[in-house]
Amino acid sequence: MGFFDRNRKELEARGYDAARLPPGQYLTDRFPVLHVGDVPEYAPGEWSLGVDGLVDHPFTIDFEELVAMPSVSLTFDIHCVTKWSKFDTTWRGVRVRDLLERAGVAPSATHVIEHAEFGYTTNVPLADITTDQAIVAYAFEGEPIEPIHGGPVRIVVPHLYFWKSAKWVRTLELHDGDQPGFWEQNGYHNHGDPFREQRHWGD
Repeated sequence: MGFFDRNRKELEARGYDAARLPPGQYLTDRFPVLHVGDVPEYAPGEWSLGVDGLVDHPFTIDFEELVAMPSVSLTFDIHCVTKWSKFDTTWRGVRVRDLLERAGVAPSATHVIEHAEFGYTTNVPLADITTDQAIVAYAFEGEPIEPIHGGPVRIVVPHLYFWKSAKWVRTLELHDGDQPGFWEQNGYHNHGDPFREQRHWGD
């Protein structure tokens, strides 16, 4: 029996529903660290988030303003394209759709481009980033998000592979068409649904 089959047997032995684990994934209790480039450092008050593009009222907020907004604490599973999954992770943050509503999204907008540090981008359809669970997160398991995991603030879109949840997010840009980001331009799937195993172009 191979590693992935053993992992699924262990998952069932622990009382989990095997249907929670997408095909080709394995369950881990760890939180592996994977990202492009260095981990940024921010001086107090340096981080900010902009919402712009096809919106009526572009704006920028700092960390304190973000935390002061109505927030939610949500628990869900996350799945990395490198094949690990972690169950029952708890995050606190502001729903992306609340920020977009504040900006006033133009009817022609179809996609959000997440801009992060060092020029990293990833593209997400508007419908995917405005679900109940898609958040701009600033806490993980009741604590500030560690820098290696994207702190002080990252996007979390749990129903897509986790590269679609940009670490160190700085701008949400509304577009009227698709604009593949860093990994999408380097061979990863444009959408990234774990349960359809959309890892690479052509999957």
